[in-house]
Amino acid sequence: MKLQEKLLECRKQKKVILATNFYNLETLQGILKAISELKVPVIFQLSESSINYIGLNMAVKMAKQGIADYGIEGWVHLDHGGSPELVKRCLDAGFDSVMIDASEKEFDENVRISAGVVEMAKSYGANVEAELGYIAKLGQNQAANGFTQPEDAKKFAELTGVNALAVAIGSAHGFYKKEPHLQIDLLEKIHQVTEVPLVLHGGSGIPSEMLREAVSHGICKINLATEIKDTFSRTVKTQMADTDEIDLRKLFPPAINSVKELIKAKILSIQSIK
Repeated sequence: MKLQEKLLECRKQKKVILATNFYNLETLQGILKAISELKVPVIFQLSESSINYIGLNMAVKMAKQGIADYGIEGWVHLDHGGSPELVKRCLDAGFDSVMIDASEKEFDENVRISAGVVEMAKSYGANVEAELGYIAKLGQNQAANGFTQPEDAKKFAELTGVNALAVAIGSAHGFYKKEPHLQIDLLEKIHQVTEVPLVLHGGSGIPSEMLREAVSHGICKINLATEIKDTFSRTVKTQMADTDEIDLRKLFPPAINSVKELIKAKILSIQSIK
């Protein structure tokens, strides 16, 4: 099943898919182990910086091979693609889904760029996600006047033809300085006037109850990145502080397991697993 079809199914059933960023083989393994145990679908996300670090072809082949080896339902997605050129490279490399992020540009320019990517992706059969509104990135503060407005979302979805839309309703990328507060009423209004599945960026650090509420009001995809790299890094640091061991094959497994447990706990906390 194509990701765009799966997301529409989630919208209809009020379910969600966790979209997990990976940064190396070990974080990928942790996610794969968790998903294999829970037997749920997953989206593997790669940012431009991760692509530059791992290598485009290496990164997508790692994820695809992992999906095949573990026998899970999964897709590979470009997270926050900053240009149509990067999107094209990822589509050519075999990505199932791409995000074009022109959210910091004026509305009409965001529409133009996003619609162009939608047209580009048609021949690949790929899912296209875009972003509308201001979702604070690392070091930025979330501003209420940057929230996605329902009529803008409706117009944007109609003009671009995107398959999924990331909305600004109070979340932010990175860890939160204070407990976040999602604008669920606003989310419901957006959900009511749009047909496209909605995406929540900045899932790290949001209370599970709030995430569940967001899913019940239209969120079909939740992004998780910061908690993954933080969990992995903290575990490696602890391991290295307590031993003189230099064999990475012995140092990394506990960190892989910590990522696995994080992903399992996150999924179990936001959706019912039968």
